[in-house]
Amino acid sequence: MAENRQRDLAIGIAGLGAIGRGVAAGLAAGIPGLRLEAVAARDPGKARDFLRSKNLAADILAFPELAARSDLVIECLPAAQFAAIAAPVIAAGKIFVPLSVGMLLVHDDLVAKARATGARILVPTGALLGLDAVRAAAEGKVHRVRMVTRKPPKGLAGAPYLLANNISVEGLTAPLRVFAGTAREGARGFPANVNVAAALSLAGIGADATELEIWADPALERNTHTIEVEAEAARFTMTIAGVPSDENPRTGKITALSVLALLRGLTATLRVGS
Repeated sequence: MAENRQRDLAIGIAGLGAIGRGVAAGLAAGIPGLRLEAVAARDPGKARDFLRSKNLAADILAFPELAARSDLVIECLPAAQFAAIAAPVIAAGKIFVPLSVGMLLVHDDLVAKARATGARILVPTGALLGLDAVRAAAEGKVHRVRMVTRKPPKGLAGAPYLLANNISVEGLTAPLRVFAGTAREGARGFPANVNVAAALSLAGIGADATELEIWADPALERNTHTIEVEAEAARFTMTIAGVPSDENPRTGKITALSVLALLRGLTATLRVGS
């Protein structure tokens, strides 16, 4: 009996910061059915050095070229560059894996465009403990979803909302609530900080109904997220304290691992979770 083997999925990575490098290293270790095809980075020289250090043979392309060469593109860029990679990938009908999830709330036309082109948008779980439970609850009636994010002050420094409202997080000696509003408002004001809240809102009751608080807490060393869900099917509270990346305190070490878990699930014989 002949084997029915599909070709490996070609993976493109847009951005080789802490997350992009972590994903590339994970692919280098090997995930069945996947291969790293190409990367795009703001500094091609540094990208070349990194690939050489990991013995990776991926090509280095300009950002718009990734869509043509890849079956799936992972966006690991600053939020300001999100649209430059999202638009061509979705226009090409490919699989798009965004890490700047909050930008999906800003560019909410992308889902309709993906539906028209046949593209798929896959959002990694990231630091969102219990995302499967939220999605399951949302199949029925959900009354309320609330998230409280607490971060070390350096993880929030420079956020547009803080600058616009003249809020300083330097020298804090006690926790300070710096934001209370909806997930959509939080995505605009804290584009590098609330991707978890954006993913929660997309999995649950939407960006305008999901409540969000953000605290700067000088006593913390880990980014901490607490989610409260009241639904017809269940009531649950979940808390996760992620270890911040050594290179970027605004993101957690678990983020790159979450992307690798998503990628592994695309081709796995056994997949656990919805």
